[in-house]
Amino acid sequence: MVDLSVDLGPIHLASPLVAACGTFGSVVEFARVTDLGKYGAAVAKSVSEDAWPGRPAPRVAPTEAGMLNGIGIQNPGIGAWAEEVGPRISSLGVPVWGSAVGTTAQEFARVAKGLEGAGVAAIEVNLSCPNLEGETMFALDAGASARVLDAVRASVAIPVGAKLSPNATDIVSIAAAVSDAGADFVTLTNTVWGAAIDPETRRPRLSGIVGGYSGVAIKPIALRCVIEVHRELPQVPIVGCGGVRSGDDVVEYLLAGASAVAVGTAHFEHPRVAGGITDRLVELGRFHEVERITDLTGRMEPW
Repeated sequence: MVDLSVDLGPIHLASPLVAACGTFGSVVEFARVTDLGKYGAAVAKSVSEDAWPGRPAPRVAPTEAGMLNGIGIQNPGIGAWAEEVGPRISSLGVPVWGSAVGTTAQEFARVAKGLEGAGVAAIEVNLSCPNLEGETMFALDAGASARVLDAVRASVAIPVGAKLSPNATDIVSIAAAVSDAGADFVTLTNTVWGAAIDPETRRPRLSGIVGGYSGVAIKPIALRCVIEVHRELPQVPIVGCGGVRSGDDVVEYLLAGASAVAVGTAHFEHPRVAGGITDRLVELGRFHEVERITDLTGRMEPW
């Protein structure tokens, strides 16, 4: 039997699969439709300090390969979230990670503390949200990203990771900055900026015009980010994320340098996708005589 357990820095996971933030609700909802035991961890939808209403409709649009979303991180705020979701986390049978967003470093820290109090196993700091100081994204600025991670790290005792953006011009420098500030891992990556227009109405397909593009087409972009960060910062644990639909995709990310791999947009089409991915991972492991899936991490062969 292939051992699918992995270590992501200080975090031990029974499977390399992580349910990506924003595609798995609060995790509680998905417990009704899929086997959470197929995942090593599941990341709940991002939460802010106060309630955020999100953007007006339309907020989601399908594309030829993938989807656009401009939801605006609608959420009830950490107080309401902790009261509603917190008591149910321990019964889910999978480690639940919280996702923190904010407009300042201290807001991120207060949300993280609230998530820890609610019982999450780890915190993924969503530096890619575009509602940020200086009218830009924290994940595009190494200094701003480091300040957020430093504040969050000082506020909680559980593991902390940083979700970075493929829109960064130098993602290696951002990864180095958050790692130096105390991040236990980095998630590479989030959505790519994109837009679409309806030729009949001549209106943008999203109310905010530009949104996050996700799905199978972004995998080469995210994979490039994993390769670059692992090559320059081999000591930094990585969760690869972007366009994952199969066990073969997971193996690609592992070979590129990821220790764990997140499944996101595929959940909208196939909520039980993790079962097929797991079966394929076991099949590939047996065929290639891989005893432990961790043996694949960073083992991409050069020409």
